[in-house]
Amino acid sequence: MFLNFADTRLIEYLPKVIWPALLATLRMLFFSMILGLIIGSFVAVLLVLTSPYGLKPNRKVYRVLDFTINMIRSFPVIILIVAISPLTRVIVGTSVGEKAAIVPLTIAAFPVIARYIEMSMLEVDRNVVIAAKSFGASDSQIIFKVLLSEALPSIVAGLTTTTILFLASTTLAGAVGAGGLGAVALTYGYQRFDDVMMYAIVIILFVMVLIIQGIGELIYRKIKK
Repeated sequence: MFLNFADTRLIEYLPKVIWPALLATLRMLFFSMILGLIIGSFVAVLLVLTSPYGLKPNRKVYRVLDFTINMIRSFPVIILIVAISPLTRVIVGTSVGEKAAIVPLTIAAFPVIARYIEMSMLEVDRNVVIAAKSFGASDSQIIFKVLLSEALPSIVAGLTTTTILFLASTTLAGAVGAGGLGAVALTYGYQRFDDVMMYAIVIILFVMVLIIQGIGELIYRKIKK
């Protein structure tokens, strides 16, 4: 039989292993996305301001930011987790565990979020910006009341995609000591040949993706009205 339900310890581990791992995964995802959004929004605003078509063009600043974002995005998350473990240890005092995983996940997330926000803001009709300038709007008003406001639906869609992407990254982090559902699937499922446990984790992750996508679409529709 493909799945051996007789030997699985899924029910036994559900309250004491899987449930805590689910909460750990949600905490890693939540905090890395919040911190990534804060840093990414700041970087995106700087990119839009200093781009060749921005409100305050500055080629040097833009190139440094652009290069940094592209460099970080080129790292696979699991390699980034290992590569910056000394920095993680300095920040949180350890390079393993749930708290430690939030550092590299945030560093990996903010360039992706920044690029989504930048692209969304650049897609706003230039005539809207010109009209705002003609009414005497300041640069900060144009950024926050025009560009961000107009780009918000697109930003929400991008954040939904990013959150789903980094849900998968939290499971990768589990393979290098971060805990969460990824660690449970690897340790209690794959390494102990408990296929039922492993596929149960996959189903839980699938349901989480559906919930995140549903919430994102709901927010998108409300903003778009």
